[in-house]
Amino acid sequence: MAEMTELRVYNTMTQQKEILKPVVDGKVSMYVCGVTAYDLSHLGHARAAVSFDVLYRYLQHLGYEVTYVRNFTDVDDKIIRRANELGENPLTLSSRFCQEYLDDMTDLHCLSPTHQPRVSDHMDQIKDMITQIINNDCAYTIDGDVYFAVDKSPNYGRLSGRKLEDNRAGERVAVDSRKRNPADFALWKAAKPGEPSWDSPWGPGRPGWHIECSAMSAHYLTFKFDIHGGGIDLIFPHHENEIAQSCAACQESNVSYWMHNGHVTNNNEKMSKSLGNFFTIRQITDLYHPLALRYFLLGTHYRSPVNYSIAQLEIASEAVFYIYQTLRDCEDTLSLFQEVNGRNVCITPAAQDCIRTLQTDFQTKMSDDLSTPHILNASLQEALRFINSCLNMLKKKQQKQQQLSAVESLTELGKEVKGVLSVLGLLSTLAYSEVLQQLKGKALKRAGMIEDDVLHLIEERALARKNKDFSKGDQIRADLASKGIALMDVGKETIWRPCVPVQQEPQAPA
Repeated sequence: MAEMTELRVYNTMTQQKEILKPVVDGKVSMYVCGVTAYDLSHLGHARAAVSFDVLYRYLQHLGYEVTYVRNFTDVDDKIIRRANELGENPLTLSSRFCQEYLDDMTDLHCLSPTHQPRVSDHMDQIKDMITQIINNDCAYTIDGDVYFAVDKSPNYGRLSGRKLEDNRAGERVAVDSRKRNPADFALWKAAKPGEPSWDSPWGPGRPGWHIECSAMSAHYLTFKFDIHGGGIDLIFPHHENEIAQSCAACQESNVSYWMHNGHVTNNNEKMSKSLGNFFTIRQITDLYHPLALRYFLLGTHYRSPVNYSIAQLEIASEAVFYIYQTLRDCEDTLSLFQEVNGRNVCITPAAQDCIRTLQTDFQTKMSDDLSTPHILNASLQEALRFINSCLNMLKKKQQKQQQLSAVESLTELGKEVKGVLSVLGLLSTLAYSEVLQQLKGKALKRAGMIEDDVLHLIEERALARKNKDFSKGDQIRADLASKGIALMDVGKETIWRPCVPVQQEPQAPA
């Protein structure tokens, strides 16, 4: 839909937007830090996944050949601790939660990356990199442990702007008096009883946290690649340490653009497992359609914090329903005019303007550091309103040429809207009617009802109105609206659809 265009992305390293210029013309190499697989993934993980999925989709849309690598940490202190609590093998536990994460990603319409490496499958690459760092005199061994010597990294802190003394001891950084500098971090940890371990030149053990990403990114993308992404909380110490050890292993090591997504907050506090204030993706998609969650996340710019909000999820859910209802209405109407296909009919000037605006806004906003909120809240809404306007026109009597032009306008504008939705990851492979039914099912679950309950109340309301008891009829409608169920009178029929719950006005005392 778009020609190759300049994409500007915010580079954390330079703290400014820069035009993306890949190492290899026409190809983009991208590494994104994945999850530590010891539990179900939470909303923060969804934020990172959706943010970089949109980048992946948009790069492909622009015509780039993208190699996208997202890792799994399946060997880690947290995994071992959780496995011991459950009496389970650590690698079995992490493998199970890797699959749970992949299931969540499918629900959220995230495309599969090109490679999804796991630490346990890349021990040779990790050990080779540690050996190279030691040979370059940037690491030292103590009793089977290997530590990176941060004093050997003259530019340490250039990504985060922090100083060595800011390194938080205890945050995956062992407090160990044997270290030469308290900020030195483990590249290899000597084996402990009851923990998984692998043989190495320094004795049996397992990798430290940071080395895995340096080793796997170099293995799949070489030491020089285009984009490294992750959550903003990874800037320090994880990404800072990655830079230090990668440069220690290979002086030519370089990542052109460091990109980071903002936190998800709950009551304006970072949502995380350690704080116990998180919601898993499953908890949310149990009540809200995964597309509604994706829409909610895209409604805030990826670099800004997004505050978890039931009200905003409700709004996102209604927006997705509106999109799919419009697409279904468009599809149903066009099916009545199939004989128009193939005819030499011009679309209306207004439709041309709408399409041009959508195309221009989409390219301009997405190429400006993926400004998804502008697309969702402006040009996409205008296009959907225009489609509904065309649909209403076709219900009225008009000249044949006007009718044919309106049909052609609907066809072309529908293609553009679906193209935008596809790049945003909001276009389902299911039939529109099936998505609408799923959205209605989630709304019923949130309301604590089944559809028969709603249909019974619709009948009860119709009887009340027939008996001139309009007060009761209005109350039934208001009660349902307060639960997120909107009644709509269409001719002589009453139908229902999900809506944002409407808070009822308190009744005045008698």
